[in-house]
Amino acid sequence: MMLMDYKYLLFVMLPGLLIGLWAQLKLHSAFGKYSQVPVASGLTGARAARRILDDAGLNNVPVEEVEGQLTDHYDPARRALFLSSDNFHGNSVAAVGVAAHESGHALQHQAAYAMLNLRMALAPVTQFASVAYGIILLLGFVMGLMKFALPVIIVVFAIITLFQLVTLPVEYDASARAKEQLFRLGLVREDERAGVSQVLDAAALTYVAALVSSILTLLYYITAARDSRN
Repeated sequence: MMLMDYKYLLFVMLPGLLIGLWAQLKLHSAFGKYSQVPVASGLTGARAARRILDDAGLNNVPVEEVEGQLTDHYDPARRALFLSSDNFHGNSVAAVGVAAHESGHALQHQAAYAMLNLRMALAPVTQFASVAYGIILLLGFVMGLMKFALPVIIVVFAIITLFQLVTLPVEYDASARAKEQLFRLGLVREDERAGVSQVLDAAALTYVAALVSSILTLLYYITAARDSRN
């Protein structure tokens, strides 16, 4: 058991932590820099999102303010777009870029983008798997039944990893749609393109980090199950 704990620390926890920290540093650096740079159009994130949605005929999709920092998201169940206060009211390159990205998810929903539909279908299963994972892991340790719990843990964590894998193209596609709409509608200028790209690319790295961490964890459990049979 000590060997397995050592493997988990060295090959899963430490790399996952370092990759996650790197992604967060990149995001906060890019967002911090471009949240201080106003867009020439003077548009706030809320107004930019509204322009993109209305142009696509999504007049019925509300753009609402939500508390917190970088809590921006599109809720497909409610068909509503939520922007954190800074991005809702801010008129920076970062605010407009993030707002456009979330609008990109609404455009995906409208177009019945296959990967978004798959992520939506996986969401409730993944939520159940996340809860089950914690319970099974705890019971396995407390009751000393990890050897028997590992196959179930592998299946449950495979679902979580699949969700992370599906999420990646969804996020990159939303960013691509965001950039296209921002420049097509003239909401940002050509010299603001690099700032928008840096913010959205940095945000996407957090999803890459989450996927890498999930894959490492899944591989650890698969290795642990194999070793327990020897």
